[in-house]
Amino acid sequence: MTTLEEAVRLFKPLDPSLMKRRLARPGAMPRVIIDTDTANEIDDQYAVAWALLSQDRMRLEGVTAAPFSFTHHREGLYQAVAALQSGAESNHDSKFVGPFAGWAKRLLADGRTADDIEFVTADVGEQRSYEEILRVFYACGEEPTGKVFRGSPRHLPSYDEPVESDAARFIIDQARNREDGPVYILAMGALPNIGSALLMAPDIIDNIVVVWTSGFPSYAPFSNEPSLNLVQDRLSSRLLFECGVPHVYLPGYHVGAQLTISHPEMEKFVNGRGDIGDYLWDLYTNNPLHKKYAISDHETKTWVIWDIINVAWLLNDAYVPTYLTTSPHLNEDLYWQGDASRHMMLEAYDVARDAIFEDFYDTLKRAPRK
Repeated sequence: MTTLEEAVRLFKPLDPSLMKRRLARPGAMPRVIIDTDTANEIDDQYAVAWALLSQDRMRLEGVTAAPFSFTHHREGLYQAVAALQSGAESNHDSKFVGPFAGWAKRLLADGRTADDIEFVTADVGEQRSYEEILRVFYACGEEPTGKVFRGSPRHLPSYDEPVESDAARFIIDQARNREDGPVYILAMGALPNIGSALLMAPDIIDNIVVVWTSGFPSYAPFSNEPSLNLVQDRLSSRLLFECGVPHVYLPGYHVGAQLTISHPEMEKFVNGRGDIGDYLWDLYTNNPLHKKYAISDHETKTWVIWDIINVAWLLNDAYVPTYLTTSPHLNEDLYWQGDASRHMMLEAYDVARDAIFEDFYDTLKRAPRK
């Protein structure tokens, strides 16, 4: 079986001057592909809608459906619920220590158990994401034919087995069109579509820029396992940092996590602004993750709209400040290992939260209604 080190040998390192050009600000009307696990929660819909309503500022080539799955959470939640039911927490049983304690407590208080939670598989997640992309297109008054592509039904099984999909082929075809400039892939989920495209066509790294949101900053001392985008497809995640493709890394934790929106803001600035505004309002007020995680008192809580950070970075450099650094190694346990001798990477360290949402709200004013 091919190792990561062996897979990386497929890729010809980019000349540093070309890497610098790719990591510079995009030119006017950049070519864009959005790769999104749209049905995972409610944030991708905002990002896709913002892009669809901003086609005077970008050339949106297409949107590809990424898979998602929560099956890796199943065992931890079952163990936490069982421990609570047995009274382990009150006895300070070490088995109970873990990230699922709060979720388990809320479920039990709501009269439910882990059996009441749906843990979708990757193929189901991809199907739902594809269908959700179509809904967002229609709500924005956009025709999806020729613009929306089915993605991988599974995460990358090995570096010997890139997953064939319409999404991977579309990425390759767009990247090999070198007459119209590089393609910026706004990646808002796990990476099997992109990882597969890279393995199928290593030559494309000279004409794409992957703009990905996930994980902790590359200098953080923590495991990135809590990051859903990063942990689901570990092989593709590690490949992205190793293969030398131009990469704009937008950490979710501490950076994208600042992009919260409240119920009053949604009601005043989103609800009623075209069909898409109504749809986003419905998603916010009927958030499926509120039920899944047994979150109550919804109107007093904000929600993180993580994935608009990708669109924000593309539209305005002041929205997402970045700095040039070197790409870290991502080890098998998903910890960062810095290396100053590596190829360059652009990394975000902050967001202009208010300016981003003001632009988004202003863009919604143009949203059509049937």
